[in-house]
Amino acid sequence: MGLTATKARPGKRDVPKSRGGRPTKSAALERDQRLIEVATRLFLDRGYDATSLDAVAEAARVSKPTVYARYGDKRGLFAAVLRREIARWLAPLAKAAEVQLTSPANISAEQRLVDVGREMLTFTCGPDAAAFSRMLTAQSINFPEFAKLGEEEGWLKAVATTARFFDHLVAQGALDVEDTTIAAEVFLDVVVGHTHRMATFGMPLEIKAAEKRMRSAIRLFLAGALGPAGRSRSASQPTIRRRPSR
Repeated sequence: MGLTATKARPGKRDVPKSRGGRPTKSAALERDQRLIEVATRLFLDRGYDATSLDAVAEAARVSKPTVYARYGDKRGLFAAVLRREIARWLAPLAKAAEVQLTSPANISAEQRLVDVGREMLTFTCGPDAAAFSRMLTAQSINFPEFAKLGEEEGWLKAVATTARFFDHLVAQGALDVEDTTIAAEVFLDVVVGHTHRMATFGMPLEIKAAEKRMRSAIRLFLAGALGPAGRSRSASQPTIRRRPSR
């Protein structure tokens, strides 16, 4: 994130003002971005409890009333930081899934899932993601709204993105699953769940070992998602899905 938020710089930055005395729209956007970036670095460096709005305001070179007016309190500021970080973690998954939607149909389902899983490992198991996961877990006991934000902005959106990708694979005949939402939940759990938990516990990410585990997990997932051996078919041979008779 490229900021040294722990060292405050003297003085306040001049903010261009409109004729009404308020900051211009571009200046307000720049100020908000600076506030979030500084707060992100402070939360990562110091943790939630040790980060104060005074420290954020001083490091971002804005007044404390400005922080209160924009975010209400520390919970509001942390929620804004968390929302942005989750969006950053999900962006590679959405991009990888979108790429796969336009990939040639003759690429195997396993290779497609490996490509998506690799992006997930890199971004959701990194040190920043693990640090925020620890803070989210610790603070959700007292502030359940953080848990709700993590579920709605993070988990549910990741599941929805993966489910849409699975819908595409099902339509191509590359997967045979009845409920792509449940399949997406299982996939996310088996592919990155364990590695993300270990990262949250402070274990360093060994990318080669994590990718080896990911590939094995994907093969296990596909063993069920492809259906019985007699019904498995290549992605280049789409067929009409069969439903059990009622």
